[in-house]
Amino acid sequence: MSPATPPAPPVPASPSTPGAPAAPAPSGSEFAFAFLDCEFGGLDPDLHDITEIAVIVTDYRLVELASAEWKVQARPERITPESAEMSGYDPAVWAAEARPIREVLTELAEMLPKGRKVVPAGQNVRMDVLFLEKAYRACGIPWPFDYHVIDLATLYYAWSLVAGETVSALSLRQAATTAGLVNGAVPHRAAADARLTLETFRHYLGRLALRPPSEQPPCPPARSESTG
Repeated sequence: MSPATPPAPPVPASPSTPGAPAAPAPSGSEFAFAFLDCEFGGLDPDLHDITEIAVIVTDYRLVELASAEWKVQARPERITPESAEMSGYDPAVWAAEARPIREVLTELAEMLPKGRKVVPAGQNVRMDVLFLEKAYRACGIPWPFDYHVIDLATLYYAWSLVAGETVSALSLRQAATTAGLVNGAVPHRAAADARLTLETFRHYLGRLALRPPSEQPPCPPARSESTG
C-alpha cells in the first residue's frame, strides 16, 4: 500500500542530563509521551537494580520536546554477568559516572511537562514501568506518569494487519529491521534504544492509513417467529 504522509519532523530536543530542564507543555492535547528505555541488572525488579535510564519526551504528535539519560548507581550483587555483558555495564565507568537513583528519579520527574498526562511509551515498556514504579515507591517519590502505556510492539502488530504483512517477532530489532532503520543486531543501550524506538514508532504511524475493509462481515440470517 502507498505510505501515508509521515508525521511532522521533530524539533530539536532540550539539553540532555544532568539537570535537563522541564519540557515545555505541548499544545493541542492534554497528553505527552515519555519514550523510556531502562537497562537492568536482570529481569526481576525484586532481585535486580536499574543500571541506566533514558527518556525522550514528545508531544502527542511525537514532536520531540526534551531528552535525557543517566547511568544509575546499582548494587553489584544485583547485576548478573549476562545482563552486564548485554547492556555494557562497566563497574569502573559506573563508579565514575553513575548517579544515585533518588537524584535520577527526581530529575526525571522534574523534566516532564507540567499539567499534562505523560504516558510511558516504548518497546515492551511494561518492564520499564515495573522497575521504575518499584524505584519510585522505594524512594517515596510520587509516580509522575499516567497509568496508561503505549507500546511499539502493539503498533507494529497493528501495522502488519493493515499492510497484510506477516511478522516473525515483535522485538525492537524486528520492527526496526522491517522499517529499514537497522540492519543487524541492536545493542542494548538505553539512549540508543529509546531513540530507535521513537524513530520506529514514527515510521509505522506514518504508514497507517484508513482503507475500506477487505471483507464485510456476513449479515446474520433473518429470524423467523414460530407460531404456536
